[in-house]
Amino acid sequence: MRGIRTLGDNKAVIYLLTVLAILLWGMSYIWSDSLISQEVPIFYFVPLRILIAGLILLLFNLLSCNFKPIARKDLWKFMLLSLFEPLVYFLCETYGIKETGSPTISAMIIASVPIVSVIAGCTLFKEKVTFVNVLGILVTLAGILLVLSSQGEDCKGGNFVLGLVLLVLAVFAEVGHASMTKFLSGEYKPQVIAMYQFLIGSVYLLPFFIFKGLDGFEARYLSWQVLRPILFLALLCSSLAFSLWAMTIKKLGVAKSSVFLATMCIATALVAELIGREHMVLIQWLGIGVAVLGIILSQMSACNREGQGSR
Repeated sequence: MRGIRTLGDNKAVIYLLTVLAILLWGMSYIWSDSLISQEVPIFYFVPLRILIAGLILLLFNLLSCNFKPIARKDLWKFMLLSLFEPLVYFLCETYGIKETGSPTISAMIIASVPIVSVIAGCTLFKEKVTFVNVLGILVTLAGILLVLSSQGEDCKGGNFVLGLVLLVLAVFAEVGHASMTKFLSGEYKPQVIAMYQFLIGSVYLLPFFIFKGLDGFEARYLSWQVLRPILFLALLCSSLAFSLWAMTIKKLGVAKSSVFLATMCIATALVAELIGREHMVLIQWLGIGVAVLGIILSQMSACNREGQGSR
């Protein structure tokens, strides 16, 4: 992470690091699924993951002399950043999936993030988005729909409408998170932004950890079999991935970076295929190809300055 700022000036490297972040989030499926299969409460391992990630980044920033205290004028921005994600996004997405009982429909709604992000990017940061960029976003979403179209499911949710509302709130929370990251990226390095996001977020999640995560606590929660996937999630999927993602938002902007975020379900599908948990059919592979084409179109620029705001 020491070289993020230098490497971030190379466009090809930006895209490679962005894809790495998405793949790491896709891989989080493996370790999260491992914990869930062991019946470890979500509100136990998620707050612990967020806290450990914050502490890892704190140590890294101190050792690399990148630590920077929060300026008083930016405190509310960091508070809002952490409120959007992990708190609101995590709660709304998790319970949205539970209430709809439909992973496919849930993924489709979350995949609409780029559409809302285009509006936020153009209005808040004056990001220039061309017709080809918008076409690329739509093509990407079409590819995602192809990937999701063959996933079998049984809708067993308790309140479908409530689930839809929660998922829509999750979309806006993610766009809010990206917007606040963009606001802060001019003054703070990506790994510093992620550090404060997790440290403050762990405070937000503390009541859930105490009253739900520790409810029925078992000694096996402290075993290496449980702690190992939590550490992987904290180090790779939180500390590293979110630092790379903050860099992506800074360099590409809110609108263009969100296209990659929408493809996270594809990364998860690929990981599930590799570990033999699920097997994709031909139409899903076709969808991945269409989505990749859409990403390429969404990142094409005319003579605009990519990712730069009005500041």
